[in-house]
Amino acid sequence: MDAGLSFKEMERRLAGIGERPEKIDAVLITHEHSDHVGGLVPVARRLKIPVFATGATAAAVGWGEYRPHLEIFQAGSRFAVGDIEIDSFTLPHDAADPVGFCLRSQGIKVALVTDLGYITESIRYQLRGAHALVLEANHDLDMLKVGPYPWSVKQRVMSRMGHLSNAMACDFLAEDLDTETCTLIMAHLSESNNHPEIVRMSVAEVLTRRGLEPKMVVAQQRHATEAFTF
Repeated sequence: MDAGLSFKEMERRLAGIGERPEKIDAVLITHEHSDHVGGLVPVARRLKIPVFATGATAAAVGWGEYRPHLEIFQAGSRFAVGDIEIDSFTLPHDAADPVGFCLRSQGIKVALVTDLGYITESIRYQLRGAHALVLEANHDLDMLKVGPYPWSVKQRVMSRMGHLSNAMACDFLAEDLDTETCTLIMAHLSESNNHPEIVRMSVAEVLTRRGLEPKMVVAQQRHATEAFTF
């Protein structure tokens, strides 16, 4: 799911959970921003695997001279990779055609939704029944306002086509987190405008208030999470 890391770093992280890159069957791309596709060409070229992306996203990726094996889909469509059934859905973000994904296999549903300015009703619908949810908590609003970014970038991040704040993520968790969700991974934290402990405390407060006890993990850019099993 996306390929923002270098091939070497991806290989190192896979080795940490006893896996090898050669076992990867395909890459699914959410959108073309560099932190999501920076390692895509080396990964696809070395592994000779298909890349699933919308037409607009594929056109926006800088492939250079490499010609990938592209599997083009439309946002909102359903397709499969092996025995994994995948639903795609549109996200509000300032990219060519950004999407989130829900993956289903053997009765388990995993949802990934990062890089979005707000949570639409259609996204809320897609996330229902997810046993595992990867959800963006990009920035603390106060930290962003006083942080190092230029004002134009701050406006972009805060916009409805930007990124989800801690407060907005917690609002979703308070109102709509499915009681079936047993693993919650807060992701895509800004290193300049957020802190893992702020996210951890904010989310824990919401979960306690709702009486829910999913396994909650705050993912960080420079460290791999544990491997999750269901």
